[in-house]
Amino acid sequence: MNRVRVAVFAYHDIGYECLKVLIDEDEEIVAVVTHEDDPNEEIWFQSVAEFARMHHLPVYTPSSPNTPAFIDLMRGLAPDLILSFYYRRLLSKELLAIPRLGGINLHGSLLPKYRGRCPVNWVLINGETETGVTLHYMIEKADAGDIIAQRPVSIEMEDTALSLFHKLTDAAAQLFKDTYPVIKTGTAPRIPQDSRLATTFGGRRPDDGRVTWEKSALAIYNLIRAVTRPYPGAFTFYRGSKLYLWAASVNRQASSVNSGLPGTIQQIQLGEGVFVGTGSGNLLLTRLQLEGEEELPADLFAQHYGLQAGERLGE
Repeated sequence: MNRVRVAVFAYHDIGYECLKVLIDEDEEIVAVVTHEDDPNEEIWFQSVAEFARMHHLPVYTPSSPNTPAFIDLMRGLAPDLILSFYYRRLLSKELLAIPRLGGINLHGSLLPKYRGRCPVNWVLINGETETGVTLHYMIEKADAGDIIAQRPVSIEMEDTALSLFHKLTDAAAQLFKDTYPVIKTGTAPRIPQDSRLATTFGGRRPDDGRVTWEKSALAIYNLIRAVTRPYPGAFTFYRGSKLYLWAASVNRQASSVNSGLPGTIQQIQLGEGVFVGTGSGNLLLTRLQLEGEEELPADLFAQHYGLQAGERLGE
């Protein structure tokens, strides 16, 4: 099969693993476009730039890929295909018009659901039981182009954002490997998205991890697992200090009848953790950390800081 000239726009683990597929295919990669790591972001994922340089591929890290100068550079490289794997910027129509095979993106949801930023976090926050990855053609509107192929991924009750992201990374690499032969020949399917079914979500900030105790135990649990490490974490307040909730479970045994206002400590049980009342049901907190202090199992945290049943978490 003839080789094609490919420009790869990639970042994060999914970018790393999909670039690896192209390298394993011995494809002609004319450019790897990625991001400079943000010094204010915890970098817990593999480096596309380092991997590309290790394979002697040309690496570019423009602050914007849509400047006239960078578009001219791409025209000079004359790629047959642009591929985007978790690259964080939209590509302009001028850039997408360069390759004869067009531009194709891999998105971390089952489009048209969960277009936009942070789909791995949002599906957990919203209590979904399934997500997946989608290969689709790129147009000016984010995540709205025709679908080529999808691969579903189940979400287990114990999944966190990190475990789910690992599942999505594996699914993305496999989907791309299986689909690439028809992509490079220009025979990939084009399935229009039904915009009536589309949902769109934006980026998340650390402050979005604030717990609202009036919500149900399940809703709070979903937030905790969606933003736990390596993300900034769900938090509340205890005696005026910020308290991070790194792990929890929905308590199915304890009575759903809470005493006191939502956020009230119901019970502290050695070997298990701290039971907290919510707007509906009790939540078992299992890993806690006061800001600037050591993370502890919740029962040991209660002993260490003198947490008592009847106290209330929150502001």
